[in-house]
Amino acid sequence: MISYIWAEDEHGLIGASGKLPWHLPDDMAFFKKTTMGHPIISGARTFRSYNRPLPGRQNIVLSRHGNFPDGVLVVSSIEQLCELVADNPQKNYFVTGGANLFSQLLDKVDRLYRTKIHAQFTGDTYMPKIDYSQFKQVKKHPGLVDEKNHYAHTFEVFDRIG
Repeated sequence: MISYIWAEDEHGLIGASGKLPWHLPDDMAFFKKTTMGHPIISGARTFRSYNRPLPGRQNIVLSRHGNFPDGVLVVSSIEQLCELVADNPQKNYFVTGGANLFSQLLDKVDRLYRTKIHAQFTGDTYMPKIDYSQFKQVKKHPGLVDEKNHYAHTFEVFDRIG
């Protein structure tokens, strides 16, 4: 199974110069809780934004270049990545970005974990357009707003129909 997990603002913005354009600890906690124990897949730039392999998860990077820390599985093509997923159908692989990787796997994603941030930010990277008519929302709940989480946000989960 392939799942996407990401946060976006009201206009679909997901990044600014290789970083998140907001600070939202509640979303980071959701990301950690949701992906813990599952393999995560990222492009090279997204992986480097973590500054290290994320613990408790198999870290898979799609890249044609090496130079990643020990323990990181590097796959060099979408085809190789899809073979890995097909060989392990019992696993839920979480795609964490970036936008190019999300675009390349749009027709293969089974579940979407979207954090919708009810604010607008400035940045340079947007989530690719997803045809939500192919998905059914199965969960939705508001995120925590407090002194550390300044922006209203909603956690949503969608499953592919059929």
